[in-house]
Amino acid sequence: MANDDKKNISRRDFLKTLGAGTAVGAAALAGCKPAGCNTNTSSITGEVPKDKMTYRTNPHTGDRVSLLGYGCMRWPMKQSSDGQAEVDQDAVNDLVDYALDHGVNYFDTAPGYLRGLSEAATGAALKRHPREKFFIATKLSNMAPDAYARSREGSIAMYRQSFERLQVDYIDYYLLHSIGGDGVPGVDERFIDNGMIDFLLREKEQGRIRNLGWSFHGDVEAFDHLLAYPVQWDFAMIQLNYMDWHHATGRNVNAEYLYSELEKKNVPAIVMEPLLGGRLSRLNSLTQAPLRRLRPDDSPAKWAFRYAGSPDNILTVLSGMTYLEHLQENIRTYSPLEPITPEEYDALEEVTQLLLNEDFIPCTECQYCMPCHYGIDIPGIFSHYNKVVNARRMPEDAGDSNYRKFRREFLIGYDRSVPKLRQAKNCIGCGICKPECPQRIPIPDQMQRIDQFVERLRLEGGY
Repeated sequence: MANDDKKNISRRDFLKTLGAGTAVGAAALAGCKPAGCNTNTSSITGEVPKDKMTYRTNPHTGDRVSLLGYGCMRWPMKQSSDGQAEVDQDAVNDLVDYALDHGVNYFDTAPGYLRGLSEAATGAALKRHPREKFFIATKLSNMAPDAYARSREGSIAMYRQSFERLQVDYIDYYLLHSIGGDGVPGVDERFIDNGMIDFLLREKEQGRIRNLGWSFHGDVEAFDHLLAYPVQWDFAMIQLNYMDWHHATGRNVNAEYLYSELEKKNVPAIVMEPLLGGRLSRLNSLTQAPLRRLRPDDSPAKWAFRYAGSPDNILTVLSGMTYLEHLQENIRTYSPLEPITPEEYDALEEVTQLLLNEDFIPCTECQYCMPCHYGIDIPGIFSHYNKVVNARRMPEDAGDSNYRKFRREFLIGYDRSVPKLRQAKNCIGCGICKPECPQRIPIPDQMQRIDQFVERLRLEGGY
């Protein structure tokens, strides 16, 4: 089903599903790091409640799940003594302790997150708490193209490895990972023809899986195909935010369609990408204006999270919270949730129309494309470019009075954010990264385009 068929939706069609930010400035574009330049929130002060979290009940198992879920793809990292990147386990423990103490009880990871480090770090942090205090979710990430990875034997080995890494004897929410990446044939090969769905259903009968579901990226025919499979799915994960509701682009599918189809089948939805890879938390002053008229003290992130959590059939909304201040603000947002009102929906649609006119690369910085075989920092390059786009400070027109200032900001920020040996100019266009991208970005083409843009700016000489 094409996205175009799903774009003509009224405000009422979203609102019937409901229950009861600062501008990026020159400092951020010049390479300011998150610890010293947090552009995710505009007001994160005040009490962080411990007893007001909004919970949703899974109709299939009765699980009382916090509306804020912890996405464990982006745990804090540090350098080891030999110079390698490793998870900062002490920081992870602190974040997990804080989350549990403030009502967050759902933690989502996967075998490949943080290049294979996330499951073990998440398991180590949660192992320090009573098992009944949290729900753990992980995935059957058998997406690799080799025959063993997709085979029954390889898939079962991955499944059992997750138990060892997480240090648990049952998994609360187990997902078939990334449905739609290779269409209906991929669904059949990875999960049906090799007997994995039948295997997992038997594991569920034995109590080693409590809820069985799947996550979706891409081909809507694959979504329809799996949803129609003769199983009562306990949940499904979809990408949902106020842009993707009925203006999904590229490989994404309108969230209104995905949500409504799940609702028909009594399948609760878990939300990923409520901030669209951080884009919806970095609104410039012009784009943010419709929101400030109604709630001048609320950050763009808070708006996006309220939107994502408002529909009744949402079980939890995932956020990859690397920093404590992000965790605190999201806890406040859902303690308790204030559902989006009709007037606020109109304001968000106004913001969406402004954002649709921007030259944005739909990278969510998921790291699936990494490590690049040639050392290119693909997410870092896209992140800097998108920050400049969001701030509307692109040095495009040499006749613009701000051109020289914007050009300098772009180049300084690029060199500070991405080491020169890892910049777009070093991409050889091998294309190894392309099939790994859940958003189906033509990465080599974008690298070439950004490199040509940067070289044109550099040819003018100096900063």
